Amino acid sequence: MNKKLHILFISSWYPSSVFPTNGDFVQRHAEAVATKHKVTVIHVVTASNLNSSKKFNEKINNVETTIIYIPKTKNKIQKLIRFFKAYLSIIKKIEPIDVVHVNITFPIGLIALYLKWFHKKSYLVSEHWSGYLYPNNKSIGITQKIITKIILKNASFICPVSANLKNEMLSFGLKGNYVPVPNVVDTSQFNPLEINSDEFIITHISGMDNSIKNIDGILNTISKIQTKIPKLIFNLIGGNSNKFINRIKNLKIENINVINQIPNLEVANYLKQSKVFILFSNYENLPCVILESFACGVPVISTNVGGISEYFPPNFGYLIEPKDEEALEKSILKIYNNELKYNKKLMYNYAENNFGINIISDHFSKLYFKILTT
Repeated sequence: MNKKLHILFISSWYPSSVFPTNGDFVQRHAEAVATKHKVTVIHVVTASNLNSSKKFNEKINNVETTIIYIPKTKNKIQKLIRFFKAYLSIIKKIEPIDVVHVNITFPIGLIALYLKWFHKKSYLVSEHWSGYLYPNNKSIGITQKIITKIILKNASFICPVSANLKNEMLSFGLKGNYVPVPNVVDTSQFNPLEINSDEFIITHISGMDNSIKNIDGILNTISKIQTKIPKLIFNLIGGNSNKFINRIKNLKIENINVINQIPNLEVANYLKQSKVFILFSNYENLPCVILESFACGVPVISTNVGGISEYFPPNFGYLIEPKDEEALEKSILKIYNNELKYNKKLMYNYAENNFGINIISDHFSKLYFKILTT
């Protein structure tokens, strides 16, 4: 069907001035859908030093985006009331919507549940949260679990970004109609570049949460291999990357670029110049940056966690076990010594055909129309 729908995106996470990169993968999904439909995004977030709510509204990459900043409060009931009022005040003012697209079930799914029960608006849920992975899910309280079950039971479709996340959610007792839809890659930005340079550039990009991304393990490995690889350059890119400067000095790592948060286009430029991208996480779902590396024709060394192996073809890099610094070092040296026979064009085509904007927007469009016709 070619009918243009109005899709309301609501998300527990979304980029804002408070958290600039939080939920940027949700923003990319919204922008992909906006190539075929009208998309309105509403996101509410608490902010310090506010006495009253403030609203930001702008059309960003064809997405009507409203961010509402509300004052912080320690009273959970008061916070919930403020959130509900903020969302509903905007929803009442926008054009009639066809489908609600929830991102990260709890707590934003409560808004979708209200819209379904009182305004007959159906919804689907995209899920990205690694909190459902065992043993992380042990920290989910009984109240949150019960509410999440109700939200998902009433969703027309549940779209985790990987089959692994689907299975973990089912094991946790979250039943529903699951249809995994992966993250999206803008292949007009992320694409191969032929490099004629003897520099061996290794890049890591993340949110720099050491407990998840194991930055310490990466730095330990870089410190060991820098004497084995002439003209080695390491890019450490992400918000708060400066907090690792003292450790870098203690490890005597040379030729390192410590780069704070940068726009997506600059991320693409750094990846294109790289010989390998590394992700040494203790747990993940399906990181966008791995898919973006593939689109750039850059091999990836990653830990074999979450749903990564589902979208990791042979000769695209190496999958290793978490915390295995020796395996990380060996894999880097294999790529340096040209032992990995990879094809940049093949990697780009794989990314385009599985995570490209048209592919992902088609996935969601089919689900939206199914919702409206059943």
